[in-house]
Amino acid sequence: MTTSNKRDLSGKMIVIKIGGSTLGEGDSTVPDIVDLWKQGARPIVVHGGGKVISDWVGKQGIHPEFIRGLRRTDEATLKVAIAVLAGLVNSQIVAELQASGADATGISGVSGGLLQAEVLDPDLGYVGNIVKANSKPIETILNSGSIPVIAPTAINLFPSESGEDRILNVNADTSAGHIAKAIGADQLVFETDVEGVLDARRRLIPRMTRGQARDLIAGGIAVGGMIPKIEACADAVSVVGSGHIIDGRLAGALLACARGEDIGTRII
Repeated sequence: MTTSNKRDLSGKMIVIKIGGSTLGEGDSTVPDIVDLWKQGARPIVVHGGGKVISDWVGKQGIHPEFIRGLRRTDEATLKVAIAVLAGLVNSQIVAELQASGADATGISGVSGGLLQAEVLDPDLGYVGNIVKANSKPIETILNSGSIPVIAPTAINLFPSESGEDRILNVNADTSAGHIAKAIGADQLVFETDVEGVLDARRRLIPRMTRGQARDLIAGGIAVGGMIPKIEACADAVSVVGSGHIIDGRLAGALLACARGEDIGTRII
């Protein structure tokens, strides 16, 4: 690693979306984030945790309900989701970063009104559609020299009279996109367990424009969990320097991406 590469990262603000249930042996995510931080970059971590939520929902004896193929979040499921995301998963990631030599601070989208949402679809229960993001809580943490670690929950802007729906569960990929735009990040990076975005022949697409990214979704080539990642990148790059979808299993992938090397898929 050259000195110039280290200087290139100084002050660079990078929003990194990681899977809350994918960290473990063989994953380079935490070491790469710590290296970025030590080299003067300003990483902002947004995490998911869907698999862990599903595990805990099962332990509570709650049977999942699906509406038009989408999981419905009832009050009992919401309580588990908040506890798992803002408690268990968030604390584990903060602890891993701290143990690896970085200073990290865990918050949720509710903290300081960071993420504000409305109910996406009443049939789906307590699932939120993000309306706006407030960058001030993130700026405060960054200015203290710490790494913000953010759980994807949001304040409901229009709660019912009972107030039982004041907190909503929101998509982590979408959350990362809104946060990147609000903070004016230099890069938005999604760490996944695949090489990047693939074309119809299963070949890596190294670079796409916003329009090409949306065409990929409309054409049914991008499916499943890749869709919100591509959508978040396509939406964010109107403000953010660039969006990236990379393979987080590769050691040094995040560092290479931050330095501008060709890795994964870049959306501009």
